Amino acid sequence: MERAMRNYFSSLRSGRINTYIIISKARPVQHTLQPSRQFFITSLPKHNTNYSYPRNLRSSFAMPLNVLIVGAGVAGPAFAMLLQKSDPSHRITVVERSPSLRTAGQQIDLKIQGPEILKRMGLFEAIKSHCVNETGVEILDSNGKQVTTFGVNPSGEKRITLTAEYEIMRGDAVKVLYEASLKQNEKLKELGKGGDLSYEFGKSITELMQSDGGVDVTFSDGHKKRYDLVVAADGQSSRTRRLAFGQEVSDAAFKSLGVHGAYYSIPRSEDEGELARAYSAPGRKLIMTRSSSPVTQVLLFTMSNGEKLRKSYKEPIENQKQAFEEIFRGSGWQTDRLLEGLKTCADFYAHEIGQIKMKQWSKGRVVLLGDAGYCPSPFTGMGTTGCLIGAYILAGELARHGNDVASALKTYEEIARPPIEEECQKLPFETMGALYPKSNLGVWLLRKAMWAVSKIEPLTYRPRGDNNKGWKVPEYPELNLGS
Repeated sequence: MERAMRNYFSSLRSGRINTYIIISKARPVQHTLQPSRQFFITSLPKHNTNYSYPRNLRSSFAMPLNVLIVGAGVAGPAFAMLLQKSDPSHRITVVERSPSLRTAGQQIDLKIQGPEILKRMGLFEAIKSHCVNETGVEILDSNGKQVTTFGVNPSGEKRITLTAEYEIMRGDAVKVLYEASLKQNEKLKELGKGGDLSYEFGKSITELMQSDGGVDVTFSDGHKKRYDLVVAADGQSSRTRRLAFGQEVSDAAFKSLGVHGAYYSIPRSEDEGELARAYSAPGRKLIMTRSSSPVTQVLLFTMSNGEKLRKSYKEPIENQKQAFEEIFRGSGWQTDRLLEGLKTCADFYAHEIGQIKMKQWSKGRVVLLGDAGYCPSPFTGMGTTGCLIGAYILAGELARHGNDVASALKTYEEIARPPIEEECQKLPFETMGALYPKSNLGVWLLRKAMWAVSKIEPLTYRPRGDNNKGWKVPEYPELNLGS
């Protein structure tokens, strides 16, 4: 019986239909085992050919999967932890091209479904303990005088403001998820329940070859290995996406918002408090600072000189810094101080801001997760939540479908696409141009408009009821999150 069941699961991976003779204590019975997942109990005198196990028990009969996750940011470790929780016998490898865990990065938001998923994972309190204390954002004029302020958006609500109730530095969030996944893995080993999760840094993939039932992967160190599933969690500029779908499809998925951004940190000054600051300058420029952490985060956004900046991204970091310095020089407020810090900062990052919109999220046994498949852009504040939604649904569907990877990937997209497209990728403004005036008059009008909104919005705001808080996170008993 055990041998027949092993052969059955093997046939599920390849999609073949096989016929076996199963010998039981009752009598020999010939069965054709189909991937419909019907099972036959042969130790009884009568056989119920219509019996199928409940969905939440299916994964217990599935053979373990050998899974490769590309990227150790937010989505990769979150998915690894969820998948291993569902079945500790899975073999999970996470590769990251950086030589160590990347703990740099700007402040990120946790909104709506994000906290709920973290609570189910048992990580919400750990994440919450690292949250920064940003109390809102103030709008400034060229002299640094406050024009108006916006407060904090409570979790699950949709207020007009920059600051969410739960704000955390990207590096802190990544570290919590990474360390929690390692702790879970060690605990499983101690209990003798598997625990085959590993991280490999300084490594990337160079080639993907798909065939029936698996993916052959070539790594940057020349080694090759076969996997049942490859999960691309390597960000907006995903190399895995390009290898799986092709350069043309990957490039077409990027939908530019016409904005270029640069991010870096400088020493915090004494006059900077817990309010973020935003300053618009003529020439389609926006400068922001956030000082709720030990350093001041600087964010430079512009809708001008697109071609110049796009060209600089292919050049050394110093050339990119120079390009942004030339654009923002003489813009007023504290730009002299901010640009001086730009020259010596060690965490500079710049890119063209856009969204990733793929017509399909998987191809064969390669699936996209997080920003690699559906980056919403920093302007929605829903990137981290989108990563958590994707990781939770993908792990849940794989647990529910067992070895039927194709069906799991299909339902993952069917379930996750609506909240991703309708909530995570929904931009707060139809056109970004309204936030980037070209003239002095335009900047003056923008500040007046923001002042008016800040006064009117609190008077018209009504809290969202429990039945009006967007997409509901589904239940997956198969993930064993309560154990």
